[in-house]
Amino acid sequence: MSKLGTLGARLHRGEIGYDFVGKRKLWYGISILITITAIVGLAVRGLNMGIEFQGGAVFTTERTSISVSQAEEFAEEASGHDAIVQKLGNGGLRIQIAGTDTGKSDQIKEELARDLKVDAEKINAELVGPSWGDQIANKAWQGLGIFMVLVVIYLAIAFEWRMAAAALVALIHDITITVGVYALVGFEVTPGTVIGLLTILGYSLYDTVVVFDSLKEQSKDLTKQTRWTYSEVADRSINGTLVRSINTTVVALLPVAGLLFIGGGVLGAGMLNDISLSLFVGLAAGAYSSIFIATPLVADLKEREPQMKALKKRVLAKRAAAAAKGESLDAAPAAEEPYDDEDPEDATPAVVGPRGTRTQPSSRGRGRGRPSGKRR
Repeated sequence: MSKLGTLGARLHRGEIGYDFVGKRKLWYGISILITITAIVGLAVRGLNMGIEFQGGAVFTTERTSISVSQAEEFAEEASGHDAIVQKLGNGGLRIQIAGTDTGKSDQIKEELARDLKVDAEKINAELVGPSWGDQIANKAWQGLGIFMVLVVIYLAIAFEWRMAAAALVALIHDITITVGVYALVGFEVTPGTVIGLLTILGYSLYDTVVVFDSLKEQSKDLTKQTRWTYSEVADRSINGTLVRSINTTVVALLPVAGLLFIGGGVLGAGMLNDISLSLFVGLAAGAYSSIFIATPLVADLKEREPQMKALKKRVLAKRAAAAAKGESLDAAPAAEEPYDDEDPEDATPAVVGPRGTRTQPSSRGRGRGRPSGKRR
């Protein structure tokens, strides 16, 4: 078995782990700093909206010897607006001018034909009115809002409202970071960007649900034992799915990175950038938020419940009593600890760090069943 596979198996069994929940204030601080940077970038630079959202015109010319930089200067002089020029495979140019009045398109076309030394009749013009762009923008926001509402409803039904709230915070975190990066780098926002954004939100949600499902299973009848707190069980859930999350994220990021850095950067296929950047940033942010934001936030909310507070007090009191006697709770098999109602405890440990040799519960050792290794 590979080293990564061995590590994943040990994490899943709870033999080793990292205290993600215990260091949640650090992760919250990092996220707040990144989010503030994104918001400042958005406020200062704003988004470079494509013509689909703010209206404009796209002119496609026949083959010409004019360079892209020269064409950009000619287009900006003719329209009075910033222009994006791309070289086409047939040697022609695609000139995109956002925010221009469609009524001036004929005048801009004539000036471009003269400057580019091409026939005006052979320049194809596609016009997008500002009202149509507003409708597209509104539809995009509506789609995003509906997606968020459905996510919250589903998670509240499948899990509980605290997990739904934590997942919503994580999704807003991912959106803010992705949009902020777009503002900082100045990439154009197009319908492809919206598609990429919705795609990464679905990916982030999937990663979060995987951890939540493990947490839901491991926290059943948690208050009937006095060995582990909710936060420690949450840590075990994260560690148990950590390698899976890393593998999934890396495999997803590799082709997107090729699309962004090779296709959009090296080969100059600029139209690939609008969707690949949102996917790249969003996938990375989604993996981060699932591990460092969503689950620690659920643990924070759950630890505020009276029964979880009482559980934590009992656990700490039991550990203090054991320490005073010079005993170690980690030394005895988990199956030797009974429930308050005299049933065996489901005490698959959630502690972080090495645990030594332990008796692991069988698949029926959860809840009211009896772990393997218990002597009758």
